Amino acid sequence: MTILERVFASAGTDVVIPTLEITCAAWSEPILLTNGYEDHTCVTEDARTLTFKAAAIGVSLPKRDTSGTQKLNFVIDNVTGEAQQLIDQALDAGEMIHLTFRHYLASNKTEPAENPLRFVIKGGEMEGSQIKVTASFFDMINTAWPRRFYTAGFAPGLRWFDQ
Repeated sequence: MTILERVFASAGTDVVIPTLEITCAAWSEPILLTNGYEDHTCVTEDARTLTFKAAAIGVSLPKRDTSGTQKLNFVIDNVTGEAQQLIDQALDAGEMIHLTFRHYLASNKTEPAENPLRFVIKGGEMEGSQIKVTASFFDMINTAWPRRFYTAGFAPGLRWFDQ
């Protein structure tokens, strides 16, 4: 039983802190968000100390099944328009946006309570003063097999078979 399962199953006083780290090569620094009214300084699995800003976010975790298309949906209250500007920068640069979702416990912010979930942001929409974002794991269903295509550049002997 993991520590998070124990916390969810018990009626203890420990609080689970969900955090989002959103990164893109087009940005100078990542977006660091946590749900609630207080900022939290936490240590990541690779020993970086990050301060997550308090925000009004809602997170819907993906189902744990074998469908192949597990998606994380979340909503950011975008009152200042900052998120929209950053998304526009990423689109203009043609860069992918990555998201890391971590759970921390209020009693131990020195490491995530479980392994982080890593996603690629697939889309989003602006609705009023909110941004709704969809992220997903690696898309296994639409991945080509074999991954390496056998071309004359990769396997030079293939050009002799065309004749």
